[in-house]
Amino acid sequence: MKQESGATLPIWEKNITLPSTSQLQENLTCDVCVVGAGISGLTTAYLLAKEGKRVVVLESKSIGGGETSRTTAHLSNALDERYYNLVKQFGKDGARLAAQSHGKAIDKIEEIAKDANIDCDFARVDGYLVATTPEEEQLLLQELEALQQIGWHDVVLRKQCPAPYLTALPCLHYPNQGRIHAMKYMAGLAGAILDKGGRIFTSTHVVSFETGPVTTVVTEGGHAVSANHLVVATNTPVNDKVTMHTKLEAYRTYAIGVRVPKNAVPDALYWDMKDPYHYIRLQRSTGADMDYDVLIVGGGDHKTGQDHHLIKHFQELERWTRLNFPESQEVEYRWSGQVFEPVDGLAYIGRNPGDADNVYIITGDSGHGTTHGTIGGMLITDLIMGRQNPWASLYDPGRSPMKAAGEYLKHNLNVAAQLKEYVTGGEVDDPSQVLPGTGRILRDGMAKVAVYCDQDGVRHKFSAVCTHMGCIVTWNDVESSWDCPCHGSRFDPLGKVITGPATSDLDKVDESPGMNSPKGMP
Repeated sequence: MKQESGATLPIWEKNITLPSTSQLQENLTCDVCVVGAGISGLTTAYLLAKEGKRVVVLESKSIGGGETSRTTAHLSNALDERYYNLVKQFGKDGARLAAQSHGKAIDKIEEIAKDANIDCDFARVDGYLVATTPEEEQLLLQELEALQQIGWHDVVLRKQCPAPYLTALPCLHYPNQGRIHAMKYMAGLAGAILDKGGRIFTSTHVVSFETGPVTTVVTEGGHAVSANHLVVATNTPVNDKVTMHTKLEAYRTYAIGVRVPKNAVPDALYWDMKDPYHYIRLQRSTGADMDYDVLIVGGGDHKTGQDHHLIKHFQELERWTRLNFPESQEVEYRWSGQVFEPVDGLAYIGRNPGDADNVYIITGDSGHGTTHGTIGGMLITDLIMGRQNPWASLYDPGRSPMKAAGEYLKHNLNVAAQLKEYVTGGEVDDPSQVLPGTGRILRDGMAKVAVYCDQDGVRHKFSAVCTHMGCIVTWNDVESSWDCPCHGSRFDPLGKVITGPATSDLDKVDESPGMNSPKGMP
């Protein structure tokens, strides 16, 4: 598969054949237009197609070519935002609904895989949250108490973890979790949508949204899709300039795939309690001649665009993995992805605040993108079909962030602090200092310029100003991208937008005499 969200190769993209799709070449009308062909968009499209709706899906990349192909595909209702925090934020009933909704999402993935005959390596496995210090052990007990308060009595405290090197302290045992092969599931889901009469268009970038009784989106190619309902399932909303992005924090996260002898590691999900924490699962080999499994280990999270030494996260993951899983052999895969953390811990799924009632968003995956995306499809299908859904209020995108006022303020002060980059110097003084295959920021008078040198030594210059809200981008040397430290927009080496909330490319620098500043710059 073409690497559209970064230079690294996730484990899921090897030997995957996607259904045949094409770019939108005409104007269309439909019942529901879904923007985004990741887990959220395709789940929504599939469930609505089952209801008899005429569905059109528009994707700027390929199917799953955004963050879905970069997940580690944990299926879990053991949420990263601890339940003792969720009880404080949303009460016992809200925390109970959060646990139930993610559990129902795992059930729905299993159901879809069975009904659509999708061979995606779905398996039910147990999950284990481990403590490694006495302080963490106390938090573990606090979490167990919160789970008992919301009535989740199946989770129990175990004296030993099945992976013995992870900890000698107790762990929480969560039954009935799950795992899948992310891209096998996406390929099957897309095929099922097409079989039900849905239409999927790839390499189709949406650049504008018009809402009202009938919604219309216009693509970069100038074609329009009009629909009775619009679902924006692009990981972070690209139809919203400000409102939702004040409540979402963009993080990069890292993963490695390490060979381990077949059956050497118990097949389960594991999480520790570090900050950032490690998350672990197994991908079973399926070939008869395969004598190894792949242990997938993730972690190293940091705010997008706010770390300039990214390779170290892979090094740290490998060091940690070899220490805690002595069976580890060579590292086969290294990749990174992006998650959006809601300031109060739960996703935003439902009607877009301040918009027409027929416009919906799914965002705030919070490291649980596969289940959150599935919840999104289930919830929005109910809203469009006019059915009551018990989760609607909990995930309402219009809910106030003031329950998490401290985190909300902290996030937006951090965004404001990034504006200091306007007055700092550049990383290089001259474009010739930018080495092949890399990018650097150059100050040119009052402007900041993003300079990329390709493998042939040709240097390409763009405005370093993000086209979303005007922050200065930084170079990501792991994924070969320009990343915005404010709201997580990302651009490829040649300035083309690959991740929202930005919808337009970085401005090219006009290098004609007397015109050295990027367009739009002072």
